[in-house]
Amino acid sequence: MQVIVPKNKLVESVQDVMKAVSSRTTIPILTGIKIVATEEGISLTGSDSDISIKSFIPAEENGTIHAEIIEPGSIVLQARFFSDIVRKLPQDKVEMKVENHFLTIIRSGSAEFNLHGLDAEEYPRLPEIEEQNVFKIPSDLLKTLIRQTVFAVSVSETRPILTGVNWRLENGELTCIATDSHRLALRKAKVETNISEAHNVVIPGKSLNELNKILDENDDLVEIVITENQVLFKTKNILFFSRLLDGNYPDTSRLIPMESKTDIVLDAKDFLQAIDRASLLAREGRNNVVKLTTFPNGKVEILSNSPEIGKVVEEIHAKNVQGEDLKISFSAKYMIDALKAVEGSEIRISFTGAMRPFLIRVPEDETVLQLILPVRTY
Repeated sequence: MQVIVPKNKLVESVQDVMKAVSSRTTIPILTGIKIVATEEGISLTGSDSDISIKSFIPAEENGTIHAEIIEPGSIVLQARFFSDIVRKLPQDKVEMKVENHFLTIIRSGSAEFNLHGLDAEEYPRLPEIEEQNVFKIPSDLLKTLIRQTVFAVSVSETRPILTGVNWRLENGELTCIATDSHRLALRKAKVETNISEAHNVVIPGKSLNELNKILDENDDLVEIVITENQVLFKTKNILFFSRLLDGNYPDTSRLIPMESKTDIVLDAKDFLQAIDRASLLAREGRNNVVKLTTFPNGKVEILSNSPEIGKVVEEIHAKNVQGEDLKISFSAKYMIDALKAVEGSEIRISFTGAMRPFLIRVPEDETVLQLILPVRTY
């Protein structure tokens, strides 16, 4: 193999595939990046067997030459060293040449590295995916869907299914739900699809976090292919494979209260900042709990009390309060996470009592919903 490739293209591709490479793998070759050069261009692959990422540098695109393929071939290079080397090369052009016994020479300007490689034939094959069930989402919308739900997945392995986000596709609508059994995040979106039957899968939160880092903030369509145990995300020059979690996601619809006893509408930014200030003292105590009290005149009191440190009280005015007066306690962190996920200048919080889950929504927007379970403080 012998190729000449621009450094910036190579660095970008290496950074993308590195997101799938793990140093803690039972298969030694997976600590490497597989590089394959063909007449069409150069592909790089990284995998930890849960996530696999393939990035492609086309030899030519829209009349621009990106990579010069002098001799096609393939090699696997140690990911950690290769990524560090590529990043620190002195010139804009990089030449890579594989010699006997997989010895790889990397040249740029006056720098020359010799790296011992491995046989690319030994590298595990990427999953073969039949592309029958395909739907498409703009890249920026997909990033939003991930951001508004993935933070609520469970970090505990006691119920592995809750470490993923449940994606349900039905009648051209995608519903994403994440819960760690103390809170729940839900987001719906219309998608372009040719799939008639419903799909219900659980994608690991870790995979979605890594995917989110790779996706661009633009309206290019991302193709999503679902199979029995894999999901594939395809962008222009990237393939991102993730395994799906086994098992049935719990039915979360019964957690969501249908009616409410108290509704308040608040300025989202003011409320977030008030909770943030209250959490300064709540954080120090082990509980991280903030108390909220509503009053008939539209006043809302936010209080946090740490016996060893002190307390903070703040009043804010709701734009609207309906229903019964209420006192409720909840985790400041969960509230802050939820408020950052809903996008709107106003938020509506619907309570069904001091010990029942409550909902946070943007008025007039049915696509986003956050649910939090209160904390017993008495």
